[in-house]
Amino acid sequence: MNKDSSFSWIDKQNGTAFPIAKAGYPFIFFAGFSTLVFALLHLTFLTLIAFIITCFICYFFRDPDRLIPNDKNSVVSPADGKIIIVQQIPKSLYYDTPCLKISIFMSVFNVHVNRIPYDGVVTKIIYNPGKFFSANLDKASKDNEQNAVVLETKSKQQICFVQVAGLIARRIICNIQKGDEVQKGERFGMICFGSRLDVYLPPDSTPKVSVGDNVYSGTSILAELKE
Repeated sequence: MNKDSSFSWIDKQNGTAFPIAKAGYPFIFFAGFSTLVFALLHLTFLTLIAFIITCFICYFFRDPDRLIPNDKNSVVSPADGKIIIVQQIPKSLYYDTPCLKISIFMSVFNVHVNRIPYDGVVTKIIYNPGKFFSANLDKASKDNEQNAVVLETKSKQQICFVQVAGLIARRIICNIQKGDEVQKGERFGMICFGSRLDVYLPPDSTPKVSVGDNVYSGTSILAELKE
């Protein structure tokens, strides 16, 4: 697409009808192998259950291509899911000054591939082991296992987005490192089997979503920065 269009492709397109994230291959192989074993043993009921589980795992690890809005100051959602928090807070674990917090809850039925919310340079990546409360609870932001990425924009503003494990989620994947220059809408990781993403923005950012809204990673605009 040309530079004047409202959306652009950022990542290389998958080129398949049903793209699947690489992180899902081991899970799919194990479930598929179990299905085959049960079938060879003529265990009809277990074969059916294993087949259904295999199909669901393929569905869970789907990785669709996304068009990214070209709006210069727009912060896009890093995850698919439902908005559960939009509020100004005095500080957070990773943001020492007042900020705008936007939280997205991902159910097991959402796409779980995560994308970069804004252009910039990664200045910190902070991993904190923790507990596994349900990701839609407020205490999950503080107590659950999480991986925080701190990003500095070209205008030296700070953005932080945090992958938070949930009740079922037990694996956080982050494929970027400190010092990487990243682009809005670029894939950077995922969380396996239900979780949430917390986004912390400068306090003068203008939210574009409300609690209860459904958003899509890389495509939906969460807020506008004052660059």
